[in-house]
Amino acid sequence: MSKPAHITILGGGPAGLAVGYYAKRYGLPFTIYETSNRIGGNSITLKHGDFLFDSGAHRFHDKDAEVTKEVKKLLEEDLKEINMPSQIYHNGKFINFPLSPLNLMKNLGLYTFIKAAVEVVHSRLRTRELNRSFEIFALHTYGSTIANLFLLNFSEKLWGVSCNRLSSRTAGERLKRLNLKTFLMETIFGRKAKTEHLEGSFYYPEMGIGAITEKLAGFCGEGNILRNSKITKILHNHTQIQAVEVNGKERIDTDEVVSTLPLNLFLQMMEPIPPEEILLLAKSIRYRNVILVALFLNRKKVTEAATVYFPDLDFPFTRIYEPKNRSTYMSPPGKTSLVTEIPCQHEDKIWSLEDDKLIQLIRSQLIQIGWIRTEEIIDASVSKISYGYPILEIGFEEKVRKINTFLEGFSNLKLSGRNGKFIYAWIHNMIKFGKEIIDEYISPRGK
Repeated sequence: MSKPAHITILGGGPAGLAVGYYAKRYGLPFTIYETSNRIGGNSITLKHGDFLFDSGAHRFHDKDAEVTKEVKKLLEEDLKEINMPSQIYHNGKFINFPLSPLNLMKNLGLYTFIKAAVEVVHSRLRTRELNRSFEIFALHTYGSTIANLFLLNFSEKLWGVSCNRLSSRTAGERLKRLNLKTFLMETIFGRKAKTEHLEGSFYYPEMGIGAITEKLAGFCGEGNILRNSKITKILHNHTQIQAVEVNGKERIDTDEVVSTLPLNLFLQMMEPIPPEEILLLAKSIRYRNVILVALFLNRKKVTEAATVYFPDLDFPFTRIYEPKNRSTYMSPPGKTSLVTEIPCQHEDKIWSLEDDKLIQLIRSQLIQIGWIRTEEIIDASVSKISYGYPILEIGFEEKVRKINTFLEGFSNLKLSGRNGKFIYAWIHNMIKFGKEIIDEYISPRGK
């Protein structure tokens, strides 16, 4: 493969910006097409009066040394290391997350803890087909008591799918760290034990997570980013993407194409249309939406956690984060805010609920559990995010494999990003994907 004459990048989220960032570093010409009037995709920082809050409980993980070094270089002193663990709210109590045996014993009581501990040991000694479902994974890893209290209801709310239909890959890395050895060591030796499963350290920009995508965009250059440019057609000749249609009217011829668009949307926009089998697969993979309800408060602080998870079905939201706990710059002095996340689908009634009713729903529940008082509420806002993350149902890997096999038939197309690759991944992954794509252009395999 020779170096591309031009790279057409579809989507201005962190994945698309990362491709542009590395393309600029190596002197490759590119254009980023972004549907909205702002860059950053689902990793942005919003402003409400003097308050700042992110489009979700985002954080930057130090999981790839090269990517971390690059982000540190971009943000310099603005990127801070934060040490603040997350918690689970259950029956008025705060429980460490990821789960810690000692903390569980304190909050569940000795009898329930011993019962749960026996279940964990017993379940680990049994052989199960862990690749079958998230439900089987959770029961095997934590036993029935803990899984039912904290994981199964929460996951069903988060993904909108019964846990026996969710892939075990839904667990991610955080839930996999509490192994039997760790559980027993911490139970016996207490805080002296090495508990690697607890994760309270991460990096965060002083002015919000959007600073990362803003810096990437700044390096790309505004002249290389076209906002308000919605891709409406993907035109091809069965072996190459020949052009893209923008805003339903303008045809842009393409050399190389990198798509970070939701995988199902990309396929549905292709012209000529893909084979029926591929279209059916495209329609069968689904994404989850998220509603953010932010409350701005005349109060110094509400929680002591980076994020608080709500597994109980009484709450429509899955988690709440307090931006000020990540950076003091996120709220004015003496004030704070709480941001709740409500996962849902477009067809769910709550997605079309009026803003004032959503705000009333959240504020009434937080008042009821004693987190806030009516007189502390200064203001509130609602934000809605479509295509928040892919839903990893059992069998999704095979569906995505077949789709990818079809798309690999287009010699000038690459996919990137959480939605473009249909994987559950984080900001550091998006940046790494961008580097890997540009590396392929610069040093193609086999050369």
